Amino acid sequence: MIVGFCTIELRIPMSHSLKNKRGILKSIINRIKNRFNVSIAEVANHDDWKLATVGIVTISNDTVYIQQLLNKVIEYIENNYLDVQLFNHIIEFL
Repeated sequence: MIVGFCTIELRIPMSHSLKNKRGILKSIINRIKNRFNVSIAEVANHDDWKLATVGIVTISNDTVYIQQLLNKVIEYIENNYLDVQLFNHIIEFL
């Protein structure tokens, strides 16, 4: 069993409050959960309304599959959320 996890740092320049940021993140998180069947949550920068750090986790027996899936999630965020800037991501395996 291989656990793959990805940490994504997002900048939300259009956000003007924590409520607005959480609404944007909730939309992103729900769509990614439903589309890619991964676990995802905000893991840092909870009180900063311009920044968010999101953690994504999946499990498989195939490292290549995990890498491809997490890359698809990153690509999905970049292509579908133009009001959010993805400025850093790290993919790791356990």
